[in-house]
Amino acid sequence: MLNIVVLVSGGGTNLQALIDAEADGKIKHGRISKVIASRSDAKALTRAANANIDTAVVPRKEFENDEKFNEALLEELDKAKPDIIVLAGFMHILSEKVIQKYDKMMLNVHPSLIPSFSGKGFYGLKVHEAALERGVKITGATVHFVNEIPDGGEIIVQKAVEIMPGDTPETLQRRVMEQAEWKILPEAVAKLCEERDR
Repeated sequence: MLNIVVLVSGGGTNLQALIDAEADGKIKHGRISKVIASRSDAKALTRAANANIDTAVVPRKEFENDEKFNEALLEELDKAKPDIIVLAGFMHILSEKVIQKYDKMMLNVHPSLIPSFSGKGFYGLKVHEAALERGVKITGATVHFVNEIPDGGEIIVQKAVEIMPGDTPETLQRRVMEQAEWKILPEAVAKLCEERDR
């Protein structure tokens, strides 16, 4: 069984999708061994505790800069001995040192069809606002490996979602989560665990 460590910053809906997939036996070759949050008030911590998953907090605002935050995060990751790291609504750019140490071991889910509406500055509702502003008819979600370029790593899987007339950023965000993110993230994690547990 591979150790899956999940990095979170907020509500933890993608974490919940992973917890549910594991409970349903859909992730056969891995288990979520730790959840690390960048905020002590992240609701994701409650979701992890409810599923009896070990948690840790590396609070970004307690560090004077990104470098010190990344050093502390790397320390916490090393302690957790991850085989796979999942960024599930993790709102921070990781340092080169973290990325290089865990190269091809880190996945991120992004709420658009990369390369559209991706990269620095595109996160959360901003992605959906941009899609609606541009007038695209199709959006979706992407799971990709993490590299030094925000949302620039190799794409693992994508799923398209239709934009409906009258959509707001909030309704679109919800549909992308329900129809794409919560489906393809557990699938990608399960597939990667299976490939690497040989």
